[in-house]
Amino acid sequence: MIEVDVRKRHGTFHLDLAFQTPVKGVLGLVGPSGAGKSTLFSLMSGISKPDDGRIAVGGLTLFDSERGIDIPSARRHIGIVFQDPLLFPHLSVKGNLLYASKGRETDDFEKTVQVAGLEQLLNRRPHKLSGGERQRVAIGRALLSKPKLMLLDEPLSALDQERKLEVLEHLIAVRALTKIPMIYISHASQEIRKIADRVLTIRDGRFVSLSDSPIGIHAEPTIPLDKNDGSYGV
Repeated sequence: MIEVDVRKRHGTFHLDLAFQTPVKGVLGLVGPSGAGKSTLFSLMSGISKPDDGRIAVGGLTLFDSERGIDIPSARRHIGIVFQDPLLFPHLSVKGNLLYASKGRETDDFEKTVQVAGLEQLLNRRPHKLSGGERQRVAIGRALLSKPKLMLLDEPLSALDQERKLEVLEHLIAVRALTKIPMIYISHASQEIRKIADRVLTIRDGRFVSLSDSPIGIHAEPTIPLDKNDGSYGV
């Protein structure tokens, strides 16, 4: 199970959130701007620390204020993908990937390159890549950290429509092939409908609902993900 029961205050914003959900498939995390999605991302990944509460994933307690547990981010076995890929500009694609796998070209390295569709890009530097290609490298790098859970914070938001569809298709393939559970944050209901198995909705730092289906979710408006999809997010 993913078990979260945390409080965090940022100025006038106060996150007070509790939920439990199975560690499997893709959990879509939605809500309006300022709802606390990225705050929860930071708390789960270990980038920031709750004021109090508890976070556990698959039976491993990552944070517990009462018991004095706060596992460092690097030891949480969580793969992180931000809006910005944050690649090392002086390294090739291969170098960026090898950094995550501690310099070793293992079988996992070859599989990850194939899953992320990076075979033809290994010798390129980040500035020679499209936005979608850079994000696929970031996804590959996260996979090579051998995560038990992946957190993706609006990974398509900075991409144009064609690149969004390209990266989303790769993410769907990653989900199917690796079976690594994910928490996918997005404002775009179309993205959530295409990739998520369950949807957690939050608003003003509070729990709203946890649904077993992404059908009928409410997120911010977005344009269709492909030309054949005439519907809009609501």
